[in-house]
Amino acid sequence: MEYKRPDMTVLKSEFQSLINKFNTANSCEEQRDIINEINVLRIDYESMMSMAFIHYSIDTNNKSFDEEQDFFDDNNPIYKNLITEFYKALTTSKYRSQLEKHFGDYLFIIAELELKTFSPQIIDDLKKENHLASKYVKLIASAKIMFEGKERNLQELHPFMESPKRETRRNAFEAYWGFFEKNSEELDNLFDELVKLRDGMAKKLGYKNFIDLGYARMRRSDYDYKMVARFRQQVRDFIVPIASHLRERQRNRLGLDSLKVYDLPIQFKSGNAKPKGSPKWIVKRGKEMYKELSQEASEFFNFMIDNDLMDLYSRKGKADMGYCDYIPKYKSPFIFANMDGTEGDLTVLTHEAGHAFQSYLSRDIEIKEYTDPTSDSAEIHSMSMEFLTWPWMKFFFEDDTEKFKFSHINGSILFLPYGVLVDEFQHFVYENPDITLAARKRKWRELEMIYTPTCDFDGNEFLENGGRWQRQGHIYEVPFYYIDYCLAQICAYQFWQKARENQEKATKDYIRLCKAGGSGSFLELIKIADLSSPFGNGCCESLVADVENWLEGIDDTNL
Repeated sequence: MEYKRPDMTVLKSEFQSLINKFNTANSCEEQRDIINEINVLRIDYESMMSMAFIHYSIDTNNKSFDEEQDFFDDNNPIYKNLITEFYKALTTSKYRSQLEKHFGDYLFIIAELELKTFSPQIIDDLKKENHLASKYVKLIASAKIMFEGKERNLQELHPFMESPKRETRRNAFEAYWGFFEKNSEELDNLFDELVKLRDGMAKKLGYKNFIDLGYARMRRSDYDYKMVARFRQQVRDFIVPIASHLRERQRNRLGLDSLKVYDLPIQFKSGNAKPKGSPKWIVKRGKEMYKELSQEASEFFNFMIDNDLMDLYSRKGKADMGYCDYIPKYKSPFIFANMDGTEGDLTVLTHEAGHAFQSYLSRDIEIKEYTDPTSDSAEIHSMSMEFLTWPWMKFFFEDDTEKFKFSHINGSILFLPYGVLVDEFQHFVYENPDITLAARKRKWRELEMIYTPTCDFDGNEFLENGGRWQRQGHIYEVPFYYIDYCLAQICAYQFWQKARENQEKATKDYIRLCKAGGSGSFLELIKIADLSSPFGNGCCESLVADVENWLEGIDDTNL
């Protein structure tokens, strides 16, 4: 794959020329041909943007990669202006009704939402926002922490934080959070700048605050913040008590008088389940797993391996994150992760592969917008793949397979209260953009007491004062993303139920969803997969009750 920095002067000229041709076209067919030409320009630019970010995240210390990321941070708002002009032409086309028949009306819903998120007057603000988000990524990746005689990054501390030895866990925990405490002022100021910047952009666009703008950015067309608030209330009412009970079970399993925050990552007295081989061994066994899952999955994973489309191993300077990106020019997904020898290596392999599998299956959809689902839909692909691959976990964990399964689904329940906590915190922040830094942290701590009431920070002053959110990159980089994991988790539980009843049918439903890509809204896509809406009355409660019953049926003291 050849990377070449786009020439923005040429791109703007060619893009504007095509928009002018579109506006003066004499038929729907002519406009359709021009849309295809515009998409060629878009695909080339966005492919270079993806490749630049991949390079940057692989080595944040590389000056050349840093410069290319800076280029896109500066020019993406200019590119967004071009896309806005295209969407204006599309939505006002005199052949709109014919275009809707051909492409479907969802393309126009997307276009109208995007038009609500941009104006030329916020271009400089968007540039600044991009640079601030990149600054956060670089700051987190810069961690150099001496631990047990060796300099380590944040990711390299994770295995120690899961040690069966409590003293090791405590020491790793203190080292990990010591980095955030040391950089807390910079992280506070960075986020404060982002909040005020986003609030300012929202007001320039005519919004009361950033919340509606944030939802439009996320392309949420069939639910609003009121529905999300009701979903959070379901989690608060039905799942927080279950999570608290699961923490008590964990305390009993570990034989502790009290469960401290540094005990949370360790699920069993004998230690967590670990893959029985190296990351390279995991990938080799993963090839066998996907071969047995389905023909489509086998073709996909071979494509990823044959084209070297995965960077999975942790090292110095590499961004502390996991993601799947898509390079449309080459119709290629790319998986980025930091495997560290823990059970999370398998959830990475399945979670990010779920994203990549969807990209692979929908790569030939004609309309570019329809290859990219909204993040709420996309997380169904990733979280459901985690469950659909359960029958093959024995490939990796052998006699620890049941231990892994218990920990995996137990962890998914424990995640939900934290996930909605992050979302409620963001709503509060953007409703109150001018409050003090200390008040912001107090609110976080208040929400922790509601959603994670059993969490004991053992006197850690930084966390007791509400600093834990600073490690959650989504809060800085992609506001309002986090609730998508929670909504998708409820959908993933339904695939877990389906697979227990009929693995083949569950896999077929899942593949059908992936092939649909982003051709519909969140609620439309879950219908394609024959799933119930997380917003439906009783849906959340009944699904989680089923998961709880499964967990209660396991004698975890023998794991």
